[in-house]
Amino acid sequence: MHATARFTVRYGAPLRFAGQDLPRPRRRSVPTRYGDVTAWEYAAPGRSVGDPGPAYVHFHGGAWLMRYPQMDDWWCRYVAATAGVRVLNVDFRTGPYVAYPVAQHECHDVAAAVAAEGPVAVGGFSSGGGLAASVCLQARDTGSFTPRLQVLGVPALDLASEVPATRGMISPSFRDLVRRVYFPDPTTRAEPYASPLLAEDLRGLPPAVVLTGERDTLRPDGDRYAVRLREHGVEVWHDVTPGVDHYFLTEDPARARQTMAVVAQRVSEALATR
Repeated sequence: MHATARFTVRYGAPLRFAGQDLPRPRRRSVPTRYGDVTAWEYAAPGRSVGDPGPAYVHFHGGAWLMRYPQMDDWWCRYVAATAGVRVLNVDFRTGPYVAYPVAQHECHDVAAAVAAEGPVAVGGFSSGGGLAASVCLQARDTGSFTPRLQVLGVPALDLASEVPATRGMISPSFRDLVRRVYFPDPTTRAEPYASPLLAEDLRGLPPAVVLTGERDTLRPDGDRYAVRLREHGVEVWHDVTPGVDHYFLTEDPARARQTMAVVAQRVSEALATR
């Protein structure tokens, strides 16, 4: 998966709606508790790469097994161009070279470092959505920083439970692979930073954008998290894309334009100077 990703991952190709004229992202090295982690920084329109300002910190998908942040280049460019903020795409480490909680900690530490420079929102897709939720829990629990928004796209939020045996993209056998490789210790899979859906207390978390797909095997994770966040007093905008599986944006690019525009607007509003 690591070696072939750049040749096989094309899911975002139809979604390059904005930001393609932005400069190439710069490679940043951010200190974490495990050593330096690379983050690819995209400039907001009219700003130079490296200029300070509000930032959206993004965590890519890939089931904690695929280390390929460029898979979400289309999204990072879109957010930078449409929300008018800089975007950092984090190259956290994945299995089989590391196991839980390394990626969760690295993502938190990068986001906390960026938050020291200005207001921050965090987000991601699939496993990246789970990482974003984990980062928010870590930030709340440690008091390290206060994210202004969490964007959870088709998030994986419960690694302790089984997924149903359907024809969806996320199958029980794939879930087993992810758990064996990145969550090898079964006793840790229900920890809040591994499975945010199972956290007892969700109070004090930032407002959330939760995006799910109607036919996605992981839809219950996002749907239930949205309900639980609201129950704990967190503001939530929850959108379900009808008729789609896990690649919820690519399967319906026309609908995706609407979804992406709303998300970018909410990122822009959350990061506006207060």
